[in-house]
Amino acid sequence: MHSIAIRTLLPADSPRLEGENRAHILRLTEVESPLPPILVHRQTMRVIDGMHRLRAAMLRGEKEIRVTFFDGSGNEAFLRGVEMNIAHGLPLTHADRRAAAVRIMAAEPQLSDRAVADRTGLAARTVAALRRSTAHLPRSNRRVGVNGRSWPVDGARGRRLAAEYIAARPDASLREVAKAAGISLSTAHDVRKRLLEGRDPLPAGLAAARSRPHPAALASPRLADAEDGGGRTSGRGGGAGRAEVLRRLMKDPSLRHSAPGRELLRMLNAQVVTAGDWAGLADTVPAHCADAIARLARETAAAWEQFAEALDRR
Repeated sequence: MHSIAIRTLLPADSPRLEGENRAHILRLTEVESPLPPILVHRQTMRVIDGMHRLRAAMLRGEKEIRVTFFDGSGNEAFLRGVEMNIAHGLPLTHADRRAAAVRIMAAEPQLSDRAVADRTGLAARTVAALRRSTAHLPRSNRRVGVNGRSWPVDGARGRRLAAEYIAARPDASLREVAKAAGISLSTAHDVRKRLLEGRDPLPAGLAAARSRPHPAALASPRLADAEDGGGRTSGRGGGAGRAEVLRRLMKDPSLRHSAPGRELLRMLNAQVVTAGDWAGLADTVPAHCADAIARLARETAAAWEQFAEALDRR
């Protein structure tokens, strides 16, 4: 533990969507006994945990504060901050914890639902739903659990890769097969045994699961369901399709929990219209306004088309 000058510290990269709680800070200023030291990221001097205590010390006119240093990456620092805010002090709201879970999965997609849940105070099923419904999250072919052990997300894929590797290199060791296919030694052994016996390398359960729709497709219908093969919104039933797509986007935490995302949702909500919305409307436009409104409509359509092309290029 160290005592350092308050002016050398940077504010926290906080998981709190609404920022600091003024009432809680004022309560801390009245505590006469020493408050616990705050946690600071040594590399950046950014507060990880203890912004309310820091603000209280500043209000009391103190120039120094007790700190404990944390050594690690920026992502690890954020993760530690979430864990500590779950364990003590002013609790994070449910929205705070959901947003933190999305950020953690974006930085470390290999973490299992249970591992993320343990760090954010959420239920594993809530984390799983966030992972399915958040479009921008990167995907990982493996999961790392709370105990640090990893396993493939798609067990069938690993077994198929192992079978192909064994067919191409029948003399390869089990360790080589396991490494090439990203599976455990015991799984590699089972695949080889099945192939030698002339059986499918996939057990009955995995073979059946391969033919069923992925759970994510059942729990969170893809946006493409409302689109045609070219990725454009289909004209057949397009109004209902667009409304459903917008409804799902409005519920996406990665959009709702950022200022640019909320602005984009507001714009989309104002722009998503159907051919039926215009029925009879053109006839009500005064003749002297028709040219100006038509020009604005075309310019707006062109701007959205450019935005769509930018997304396509990504």
